[in-house]
Amino acid sequence: MGASLPPGNGPERMSPARPCKGLRAAVAASVGLSEGPTGSARSGRLLRPPSPAPAAPGARLLRLPGSGAVRAASPERAGWTEALRAAVAELRAGAVVAVPTDTLYGLACSASCSAALDAVYRLKGRSEAKPLAVCLGRVADVYRYCHVRVPEGLLKDLLPGPVTLVMERSEELNKDLNPFTPLVGIRIPDHTFMQDLAQMFGGPLALTSANLSSQASSLNVEEFQDLWPELSLVIDGGPIGNGQSPECRLGSTVIDLSVPGKFDIIRPGCALESTTAVLQQKYGLLPSHGSCL
Repeated sequence: MGASLPPGNGPERMSPARPCKGLRAAVAASVGLSEGPTGSARSGRLLRPPSPAPAAPGARLLRLPGSGAVRAASPERAGWTEALRAAVAELRAGAVVAVPTDTLYGLACSASCSAALDAVYRLKGRSEAKPLAVCLGRVADVYRYCHVRVPEGLLKDLLPGPVTLVMERSEELNKDLNPFTPLVGIRIPDHTFMQDLAQMFGGPLALTSANLSSQASSLNVEEFQDLWPELSLVIDGGPIGNGQSPECRLGSTVIDLSVPGKFDIIRPGCALESTTAVLQQKYGLLPSHGSCL
């Protein structure tokens, strides 16, 4: 998450943000949550106390039952659904939510909400020249938000998975999302909660790593605890990968597929070898001049 894309010929940085927060109570009610007392809109009554550590003021913490990467079965299903409903309510209200993925912990917001996009940049201290990836729930959704110039089989071989595929963006995406480039990076994490969340939300999610810019990526929720006061909700899916292995913090492999017949490695990430094997051996794509292969 959070790799830079090649620059393009777009407008300067974001136009004035559109208001997105609006009627939080109505949004919460629409997904089965009730609001707390006046002045405590983030204390929906369905949310259980955090474990093991209390969340910082301003954040709610929900722990996924079982392994966050595997859809919970009954009787744990209720806790899984509770977390999904809470996350969707916050995202629809224009908030920023911390989520587990198949590679690292991430920060997600609605890609259609300009104010939420600004909030992500602000709380991370991220350069506005660095793009945010878009997280989707299904391969079929890629065709709505991108101009795809690779075989469908290639997409299905790599997605869901620990890769970010960079393609030409379509007009369906918010113009305030990465306005400096005609490209967009697409993520479908190999993580059941994230796929369920994207599908239940029903639109594109902006996604980046849950850390201050230039600091180490996070493999558990405690590692980005300094950000909790700036977040509306933290979804705890447990530890991701092996925290002792530096490779586990590399993030997704980012590949530019915007030029037909070629690929460019923007970030090697954690799945470089397996990804390039699919691109070259199965689909005959050639590395672009200057690619880091």
